[in-house]
Amino acid sequence: MHKFFVPQEKIGAGAAVIEGEDVRHIYKVLRLEEGAQVIINDCRGTEYLAEITEVDKKQVYLKIINKIEQNNESPIDIYLFQGLPKAQKMDLIAQKATELGVKEITPVITERVVVKSELGEYKKLDRWNRIALEASKQSKRTRIPKINEPIEFGAMLKLLCSMDLVLVPYENQDGKGLKMVCRDIDRPAVKSVAIVIGPEGGFEPTEIEVLEKMGAEIITLGPRILRTETAGFVCASLVLYELGDLGGNL
Repeated sequence: MHKFFVPQEKIGAGAAVIEGEDVRHIYKVLRLEEGAQVIINDCRGTEYLAEITEVDKKQVYLKIINKIEQNNESPIDIYLFQGLPKAQKMDLIAQKATELGVKEITPVITERVVVKSELGEYKKLDRWNRIALEASKQSKRTRIPKINEPIEFGAMLKLLCSMDLVLVPYENQDGKGLKMVCRDIDRPAVKSVAIVIGPEGGFEPTEIEVLEKMGAEIITLGPRILRTETAGFVCASLVLYELGDLGGNL
């Protein structure tokens, strides 16, 4: 069944209205007509089964049938701090991190990040959030992950202090992996996990030292060096498998 995110203010007593780009997608691509049932989400995690009552080129009107008690979000909140990559790699990161279940994505400007135009990176923020929205529809997310404005390394350190677990994959680490970390932690106590990924050039040794001093777990993801756009997916997948709901309940 098709799913659409509808701002809370467009959902009233027993009815809702879809506007914007989804309207054309509904009547032009999906060819949904009066009587078709869809799922709508109020962008805050509440979902409803609804029936289309009218379709025109600007709006789609719906009748709400009932509230759906469903939550597809992970029991572990994962915050991805991604060293800002070049070109359009953040597009892929936004899409795949959303599919996996990451709660929040924050691009980080580290020592080896080259920002050609800071204004240009901020303009990309709208595109990244649109990609996250579309990926949320496709993957049946209950909430749309937030993609934040790029921040400096120092600002990131302050945010990491509130996390239950901070993981930093690092190519020069060869002794400690995620299996070891998960073996030694109090699993039920871990509700928020920060994953910190370096940019294409990796972290400066001094940045790793700072992260380690503040209590971050510097880990290896294996013997092969992963690209910056791959490392976050792999680490998030491993965390969700070990501590979350990836792989099922059995």
